[in-house]
Amino acid sequence: MVFDIMRRREKDRERYGDRLPPGQKVVEDWPVLTYGGVPKVSTKDWQFRVFGLVEDEATFDWQQFTALPRTKVQTDIHCVTTWSKFDTNFEGLAVTELMKRIRVKPEAKAVMAHCYGGYTANLTMEDFLRPENLLAYIYEGEPLPVEHGGPCRLFVPHLYFWKSAKWLNGLEFISRDMPGFWERYGYHLRGDPWKEERYS
Repeated sequence: MVFDIMRRREKDRERYGDRLPPGQKVVEDWPVLTYGGVPKVSTKDWQFRVFGLVEDEATFDWQQFTALPRTKVQTDIHCVTTWSKFDTNFEGLAVTELMKRIRVKPEAKAVMAHCYGGYTANLTMEDFLRPENLLAYIYEGEPLPVEHGGPCRLFVPHLYFWKSAKWLNGLEFISRDMPGFWERYGYHLRGDPWKEERYS
């Protein structure tokens, strides 16, 4: 069994080359992996808060949030549990677009994503401020399914997908990079798939 999995990964690496990070296998479906229950938050009740080291804290409801310019990104995603899915299509508010609307204090060096259900995920400002990163609420032209983080999730495709926190409801700007939920349980502080930064 283990040998078969390793052989499949080797074949995938031969087929896809540098597009596939080491230790990964390509899947056609989108596996659902969640710790704990699935929070079910309607768009009527959903709120998104920006707080911490910002000049003015802000809160958006769903109507305000989805009225902001929408960006589409097609890219591959990579899960720490070794699957990769190619050519996914996500849409939502680009992080760079959000940043036009908030003033972050100079001492902010990292971001902590906060989610319904209590989950958190950390990112450095360098990893956060990339043009392909989204606050995503559309997947393949349809509203993001709740089991995959709907109504809105963070989308950070250059890192392992646990950093793309599901059920997003806030971003806290902080003075230093700190462990989020999975990082406190031994996952890597950053999570670069090409460096296999799976665990600390």
